[in-house]
Amino acid sequence: MKELIIATRGSKLALWQSRYIKSKLEEAYPALSVKLNIMKTKGDKILDTPLAKIGGKGLFTKELEDAILKGKAHIAVHSLKDVPVVFPKGLKLGVITKREDVRDAMLSQKYENIASLPKNAVVGTTSLRRRMQLLHERPDLIIKNLRGNINTRIEKLKKGEFDAVILAVAGVKRLGLENEVKQFSPIDISFMIPAMGQAALGIETADSPEILQIIDFLNDSECNIETRVERDFVEKLEGGCQVPIGVNAKLNGDTLSVKAVVGLPNGKELLHVETKTAKSNYKNAGGELADIIIAKGAKDILKRAEKMALEVIF
Repeated sequence: MKELIIATRGSKLALWQSRYIKSKLEEAYPALSVKLNIMKTKGDKILDTPLAKIGGKGLFTKELEDAILKGKAHIAVHSLKDVPVVFPKGLKLGVITKREDVRDAMLSQKYENIASLPKNAVVGTTSLRRRMQLLHERPDLIIKNLRGNINTRIEKLKKGEFDAVILAVAGVKRLGLENEVKQFSPIDISFMIPAMGQAALGIETADSPEILQIIDFLNDSECNIETRVERDFVEKLEGGCQVPIGVNAKLNGDTLSVKAVVGLPNGKELLHVETKTAKSNYKNAGGELADIIIAKGAKDILKRAEKMALEVIF
């Protein structure tokens, strides 16, 4: 192969991610020409409506997938947390890269952390998962929807539209924006469990042995295990990208620890589960933990959560 084309969104973060993979490929294969095919997805085009209201699955991936299927690109680089657990026929998740910091962070011009936010502080996020966990601990907060890319969200914060906004640590750090605001405070996982796959990149490709062989060196074995557990958990719950589910798996030697949460977007009902198991059990761990939380009523809560999000919150 002489040329490899990467389908990518045009946001600064998406371009950073695709250019990062491009540089790794060019470094590994000096004779390979790697090009970007930049396009807009449905999630990029509709900026005035919360994601949960326009359908959570594939909002940032479908157009890129179509480009691969039509031969206009060979691979697509995604934030893994945006990648649905089921793929269109002919496509597969070929690579999961090494993970960065998995935590969420609070950004503010005035306040050091969530505990220091005053009563009725306005916090920006469109994530039902973040909303749920914030309101569970701080029901006094006012949560307002916040769409747009990272730079846009930070600009809205700096203009005073919000007292704080919640973003993924990895995205902020990848773009070097930690110092754009006065306060950048990562949130401990014990307070806010991240989304499945958060802080990892996923490379989607056609089911082509040639392409899969070229990109295989980018795989990280530890992150593949952790995110396999997280994605299996969400798949068994039949939860899309925009329902209030948090799940984080962490491998430490031969021990695999998993924490998860589901609940209502208003924070009034939450189910927490966690487990420790052997690394060798990773193929079963996500499904087993899902069975535990399902037995506690998770599927009923998620149905009510979806209805609440569409009828009340948005």
